[in-house]
Amino acid sequence: MPMRMSTLFLRTLREDPADAEVPSHRLLVRAGYIRRVSPGIYTWLPLGLKVLRRVETIVREEMDAIGAQELLFPALLPREPYEATGRWTEYGPNIFRLKDRKDQDYLLGPTHEELFTLAVKDLYSSYKDLPVTLYQIQTKYRDEARPRAGVLRGREFVMKDAYSFDVDDAGLAKSYDAQREAYVRIFDRLGFHYVIVEAMAGAMGGSKSEEFLATAENGEDTYVRCPHCGYAANVEAVRVPVPDAVDASGVPAAHVEDTPDTPTIASLVELLDARFPRDDRPWAAGDTLKNVIVKVTQPDGTSEVLAIGVPGDREVDDKRLSAQLEPATYEIFDDFASLPQLVKGYIGPGALGADKPAGVRYLLDPRVVDGTRWVTGADQPGHHVVDLVKGRDFDADGTIEAAEVRVGDACPSCGHGLEAARGIEMGHIFQLGRKYAESLGLKVLDENGKLVTVTMGSYGVGVSRAVAAVAEGNHDELGLVWPRQLSPADVHVVATGKDDAVFLKAQEICQGLEAAGLEVLYDDRKGVSPGVKFKDSELIGVPTIVVVGRGLADGEVEIKDRRSGERRAVPVDDAVREVLAEVRTA
Repeated sequence: MPMRMSTLFLRTLREDPADAEVPSHRLLVRAGYIRRVSPGIYTWLPLGLKVLRRVETIVREEMDAIGAQELLFPALLPREPYEATGRWTEYGPNIFRLKDRKDQDYLLGPTHEELFTLAVKDLYSSYKDLPVTLYQIQTKYRDEARPRAGVLRGREFVMKDAYSFDVDDAGLAKSYDAQREAYVRIFDRLGFHYVIVEAMAGAMGGSKSEEFLATAENGEDTYVRCPHCGYAANVEAVRVPVPDAVDASGVPAAHVEDTPDTPTIASLVELLDARFPRDDRPWAAGDTLKNVIVKVTQPDGTSEVLAIGVPGDREVDDKRLSAQLEPATYEIFDDFASLPQLVKGYIGPGALGADKPAGVRYLLDPRVVDGTRWVTGADQPGHHVVDLVKGRDFDADGTIEAAEVRVGDACPSCGHGLEAARGIEMGHIFQLGRKYAESLGLKVLDENGKLVTVTMGSYGVGVSRAVAAVAEGNHDELGLVWPRQLSPADVHVVATGKDDAVFLKAQEICQGLEAAGLEVLYDDRKGVSPGVKFKDSELIGVPTIVVVGRGLADGEVEIKDRRSGERRAVPVDDAVREVLAEVRTA
């Protein structure tokens, strides 16, 4: 039976939802695919659920093709496994926690590494049992602080998570490569443009890590790419090429100078050029060293003060710093009364050196190498120190990748200038290693009868997010334009007018299409104007639309390609054959 719009649980909207920020959110709600329940929580209506299931089918087929085995864990999980790995604390406020009537702690699963690990531990004990790859397609829950963009960033979402289990690192590399190839096939089939970029594993832990990003101008993730060598990375994962040390033997001794009325780096540079000109070139913003102070808080509540030194022509990038500190969080430090050695606005390496206050660490941008010459705060109001040389006059506790990445920065791979673009994270694969196996005691006997810790890989796909990502890349000013493989129907048959003969012929065409194996959405509503029906068909976005209406008097129906907008009249008796040809050659 076709889906009949007269009885389908569907209401299209003419106006955008008030909270819609991106096209996918706006159109999925307007076209009746999803409905908001509360911030970050959505109901999948019948049409939306069909698209979601089609994404699941593609993911499932490609997982099964590489020998991964599907199972399904509960969403309600006990505290103990997450306590054992430290993530009950590490997740902080980002998970939903609850207690049962016996006052026992539970959580709604944000991800299931612990459960996968324990399942393998429970059933397997020998190297002969491995390798094995398990996966599930499951609803996950995370207490997003700012849920937005519809199902792109919600508190409840559907995800495919897979985990490989191997005896050694060579096996892990093979499992990782198999998953990567499967991901390429998945995203090729989903019907949107994507890129594969280097990424960070974050709180999950692990080593090698890559993200699959759907390219989108309004994507939440910024990545960089090199047009010369093909390097691509999420900004969090970019590694600054470290310059060679510099010979500073000709740099004058450091000297503290009065620098009044220099509230900005630009005004400081202007004063330096006027009063302390360099012999080799003018001073630049990148010659100043800016020390940013933040308070870092660990999931267990302990905290420290962190000073970050970056060139003055760059800002500290929130995402890069957050990724470096994860699972800890940070906020800008402003309690200078508790640390009087740190003079706000004039903090220099002098106050951050060997005699710095207890509980303070000082980390530098990797560009600040030995021999480089800087101007920075002199630890007293209205004063800067000039010709301060790294390694000669000051040092730090280490380095940190926290400064912003900019267009034109040197590619870490080949040195050419980088470009920037935006995308939506759709998949993340990484080599977990032994973090969870060690925490939960997953060991097997190897060929020599020795107990060894199993090594793991983790592979996630945002299934519900994929629906929105496809919508982001497949729409026009009229509505959605689904790729055929994800469309809720193969054909949208629209009957227009009041003549019963139109509806009888439309019904006959629907039956012929269904007999040929196609799924049909049939607009059989009576008393609804042709204009409304046409607008709905364009909004809903099924790729092939068949209009049965006025042309029937001349023995014709209209076939419209929703993607190209092309319309053509065909003899009514040829309608089924013509549609079949279009669908099967698309």
